[in-house]
Parts: sequence; C-alpha cells; structure tokens
Amino acid sequence: MYSMSKQTPKQNKLDLLLKSPENLFHTQDLFLLWGNANKNTLYTTIKRYVQRGVLIRIKKGFYAKRVLSQINPVALGIGFLHSFSYLSTETILAQKGVISQPMLHITLTSNKSKKFRIKETSFISRQLADRFLFNKTGIIGKDGINCATLERAVADMLYFSPNYHFDAPDLINWEKVKQIQKQIGYA
Repeated sequence: MYSMSKQTPKQNKLDLLLKSPENLFHTQDLFLLWGNANKNTLYTTIKRYVQRGVLIRIKKGFYAKRVLSQINPVALGIGFLHSFSYLSTETILAQKGVISQPMLHITLTSNKSKKFRIKETSFISRQLADRFLFNKTGIIGKDGINCATLERAVADMLYFSPNYHFDAPDLINWEKVKQIQKQIGYA
C-alpha cells in the first residue's frame, strides 16, 4: 500500500513555478505566485533556485524558467518592461522594407522611455501616453506578442518624429495611416 506524501512548502513552490505557463518572472511575480508573506524567504528561495538552475537570472529582479536562447528576444524585452508594450517603429518599418538602415535595436512602445540590453540584444522603448498606448487600433497579437501593423508603426513614428524620413514611402498606405492617426488621437 502506497501512502501519499504531503508536499512541503518548498516542493509546492517548485511545483507552482514549473506548472506556471509563464517563462519570465519579476521578483514581484514570484511573490504573488508563491503567496510569500516574508521577503527574506522569497529572496532566499529565488537565490536557491538560481543556484540549482531552476531559475535563470536575466537581470536584477528578472528571471526565466528557460535558457534565454529558447525565448523570443522581443518577448524578453516586453517581459523586462513589465507593462503593456508592443513592437513598433523602426523594427516594424525595417521588417516591412520601408526603411533600409540596419537595425541595431528592437524598438518597443510602452509607458516607459528606456534603453536596455539583455545579453546581445539592445532595446529601445519609447514612451507613449496611456490614452494612445492602450488604443489597440492597428495592433495585432502574433505568437503572444503585440505588434503594430505597418500603418500603426508609421503613425507611431510620425508621432515621435514628425519629420521622419521613410526610404520607401510608396510601400505605405497613407490613407490607412491617416485613419489610424485620427482613431488614436494623434491627428
């Protein structure tokens, strides 16, 4: 006859972490996941899980369950910002062939203005007021990441830099850009 052993709080934390669908965590996320009331216990548990390889420290207070090479770099940048953000401006414009200069950064739009680096990848986050940021006109979800359409990226770029030069302006549907600018409130 087999007896069911009780899970210790340590096992329960590990079980909760491993069963979580999330791969990226900030310290506060782990605090909420584990329901810790004691910060020292939280930090000790995180430290031990990093030492054991259960968690990978990306930056101070930011951790992953998987090796970084298995995580989409855009998801890393968005996860690091820890707020609603989406891929836009130069990254989208370059992907669509509207600008031809080499991309040195992944460009995001969020409620924070920030430049940061995770491993070999550089990021720039442009700050957008909440009334524009949370207007989802021209933003589509793709593989769990919010991305601007070409026209939304153009509208965003013109908001940040009204005299921006586009290398291939004929690839842009300017009527859609105007509609998006109006719907968002840029115009």
